[in-house]
Amino acid sequence: MDKKRIYRPQPLSGFPEWLPEQRAIELAWLDTIRKGFESFGFCSVETPSVEELNVLTAKGEIDKEIYVMQRLHAEHGDGARFGMHYDLTVPFARYVAQHYGELVFPFKRYQIQKVWRGERPQVGRYREFYQCDIDVINEGSLTLRYDAEVVRVMLGIFSELGIRIQFRLNNRKILQGYYAGLGIVDATPIIRIVDKLDKLGSGGVLAALQNECGLSEELAASCLKLASIKAADRSFVDMVNGLGVQSDLLQEGLAELAVVMDALSDAQQSDVVADLSIARGFDYYTGTVFESALLDYPELGSICSGGRYDNLAGSFIDKNLKGVGISIGLTRILGKLFAEGKLTGTRQSPTDVLVSLPSEDRYAEAVQVANSLRTRGMNTEVYPEAAKLAKQIRYASRKGVPYIWFLPYEANQPHEVKYLETGEQLAADPETWSCKSKGNGG
Repeated sequence: MDKKRIYRPQPLSGFPEWLPEQRAIELAWLDTIRKGFESFGFCSVETPSVEELNVLTAKGEIDKEIYVMQRLHAEHGDGARFGMHYDLTVPFARYVAQHYGELVFPFKRYQIQKVWRGERPQVGRYREFYQCDIDVINEGSLTLRYDAEVVRVMLGIFSELGIRIQFRLNNRKILQGYYAGLGIVDATPIIRIVDKLDKLGSGGVLAALQNECGLSEELAASCLKLASIKAADRSFVDMVNGLGVQSDLLQEGLAELAVVMDALSDAQQSDVVADLSIARGFDYYTGTVFESALLDYPELGSICSGGRYDNLAGSFIDKNLKGVGISIGLTRILGKLFAEGKLTGTRQSPTDVLVSLPSEDRYAEAVQVANSLRTRGMNTEVYPEAAKLAKQIRYASRKGVPYIWFLPYEANQPHEVKYLETGEQLAADPETWSCKSKGNGG
């Protein structure tokens, strides 16, 4: 007789999945992020996971990162037209263009969805992950106060999560204007190399600028001087002007970044700095750019970033729509904290109370108690079958359920509830008792 063949699945590299207690933490973080967004008046938007490829490639050259969607049994020659969105900014631009006449501007939206990128999986890098975005978009002009506001939103959220973070700000006009003032015609490859200063170091950047971009040693050194400037206030303006490079675009960028830094002057100096090495890799950023560093986990790189874009929706609508946005790569943060044991959960279930079942003939009574507790906001389950109390308590303990409810043995006896963390057991009325008032397992 042939043995049954069993397929033993292996984890998909780059596609994380969490245990129940980890998923509970993820949901709690998502809720904190959502509340933080809404506290500043951002409304929720969701777009399809799939977009037409010409939408996804409307700005920037990142074709290699896009997952294409195609039917398994597609006809020969039936080329793929759809791809999974790799971020939420481009789909948002398409959304605004399609619904332009129905939206109120400035339009402030948040979007929390999974995205997909064909990256090489490694620590903190995934092919599927949650992004949590906010953007503000307006027709004609958009005050720089919104650039400061999106950073302020994120500072509040990370403070609520207990994560120490530093935001590093720059303006692409500073980079482009400075390089133009040096006589560099095409700044794009320069910007992309300078943006890797943290990874390559000063020596690596100098070498790359000379070997890959063909800059002279003197020009490469001048580029590095700009990238080395950091300040916690508007003093970076004098530092840049001290380099002696003249350009109207440079002065425009310096003025804009100074406005944003001034608007964030009430933040702690360690929270927000001007860092003129920051560029951001995507091509659609045109003004302010943001990156961040987790102060306790710098090796994770920037997990909260974004910037200002002019006319991103120009490929979809004949309107001059300016915007600014910032995004949290939630899965990257959680993956690191889970892997290092820095963030652990104790509850595999959202259940607050487990109603024990001493005998099968009392199941209806147990369900009645559970229903009463649920009406007052407590997540409650009934043990599925009569069993020894020790087994039921062990089940609750393993799942992280904080309370177990005991039905009375005699009609004149009270119900009792036990708080498993302390072992405290007290009489309780199923019509009035609440774990919320205990301040323990709610």
